[in-house]
Amino acid sequence: MAAAGPDRTGDESLADLLGGRRGAVDATLPPLAFGVGWLLAGRTVWGGVVAALLVGAAVAGWRLRRGHRPRSVLIGLLAVCVAAAIALRTGRASDFFLLQVLANAGSALAFAVSIVVRWPLLGVVVGTGLGQRGRWRRDPDLLRAYGRASWVWVAQYLLRVVVFVPLYLTDQVVALVAARVALTWPLVAAAIALSWWVIRRTLPPGHPGLRHPAPPAHLQAT
Repeated sequence: MAAAGPDRTGDESLADLLGGRRGAVDATLPPLAFGVGWLLAGRTVWGGVVAALLVGAAVAGWRLRRGHRPRSVLIGLLAVCVAAAIALRTGRASDFFLLQVLANAGSALAFAVSIVVRWPLLGVVVGTGLGQRGRWRRDPDLLRAYGRASWVWVAQYLLRVVVFVPLYLTDQVVALVAARVALTWPLVAAAIALSWWVIRRTLPPGHPGLRHPAPPAHLQAT
């Protein structure tokens, strides 16, 4: 299909703009450390929290030294700190994952609402990363493609909620750690690949691609 001009670079660009493997892997390390620390410390919350904070700080320091944006790095570290604070406050190890459950539920709702109001968040994220601001919305084909592809992200967030909630309610800490690892990088990779496939299938033949939004037909004719 000759749909999208960025066939060679679009998949890579989409992965990079959405965080890609780097962000997904980084997000799994503190929860994994929490589970290991919790087990090694005799299933105490403090053991898990200390391990998660140490690993989270190490990941943040590594990313900053590698020249990554401080804002995104610090947001990731802040999420670990908030999760640790919740677990310490309640004394329940499973509460370390409460923020993750709420974040996925909120993200699913936000993506769904964005599609309904014709501001699909996938387009917002990619368009911002490409420096397009709102120009992509003036391309009806691209707007439609982002809207359809955004449903992929609604589905992946809902899948996490469906898996996490029963484990959280039954205090299955080890299972929560395993689910967090299994449903982060592999699921993100699948969502990126599937959403890119949806975009390519939706864009008509000859469309210039994500990096070059086409003006509406009535403007092209003038």
